[in-house]
Amino acid sequence: MVIYDDTLLYEEYFNGYDRESTQTSFSVAKSFVSALIGIAIEEGYIGSVDDPITKYIPELEQPGMDKITIHHLLTMSSGLKYSGEGGGGGPLGDDAKTYYDPNLRELALTVGLEVEPGRRWEYNNYHPLLLGMVLERATGHPVATYLSQKIWRPLGMEAEGSWSLDSESSGFEKMESGINARAIDFAKFGWLYLKRGEWDGEQVVPASWVEQSTRVETTTDPADFYQYFWWVDVVEPERGRFMPRGNLGQFI
Repeated sequence: MVIYDDTLLYEEYFNGYDRESTQTSFSVAKSFVSALIGIAIEEGYIGSVDDPITKYIPELEQPGMDKITIHHLLTMSSGLKYSGEGGGGGPLGDDAKTYYDPNLRELALTVGLEVEPGRRWEYNNYHPLLLGMVLERATGHPVATYLSQKIWRPLGMEAEGSWSLDSESSGFEKMESGINARAIDFAKFGWLYLKRGEWDGEQVVPASWVEQSTRVETTTDPADFYQYFWWVDVVEPERGRFMPRGNLGQFI
């Protein structure tokens, strides 16, 4: 699906899919989580990205946890221990645990610090789980409800979406993956960011948050290719390209 200058230029489906088919996201979901964090800050539910995560999750009482901020989680630089490197690992590694565990809140509380926050970039699926806990505690709503209220309805998505849960008993959205929607509605989310968070005259996501989430960070060496759960193009930064990206070849 290709949208350019507010016009749908190309749309085609393959292997039995059509416009009404539901697509299941993998890590593309993380960029939605990022947007909700920005909205929650704008609405005053969360103070800022500099807030320590222990402000919202005081159960994380291990030494050094109070030094980890929301910014560290969003930029994958928390220093939390992780096995699997975000794209593989064995069946007992953290990649598998954060995908399959039936109680992801409980699992997230088992994390431990390995290096000082801000010193190492490592793709870590505990980060969106912890941010999901921050969101539901700060807003008082399930994360999927907040997504519906703040993004799905304002954008007039063409179909009802859903967010896969860890289990019926726990009822926590998977956070690192599992948003289920039509291709056109995933495309609308990317389109929203191209329009700097504005949709039909309404500022759905703060423009400043869109800028922070998708810029090339030139103060680091080499330039940072990952911002607030968005991948950015550091090879040709003048083109301003950025994307949500998920396993098995998913891109917006």
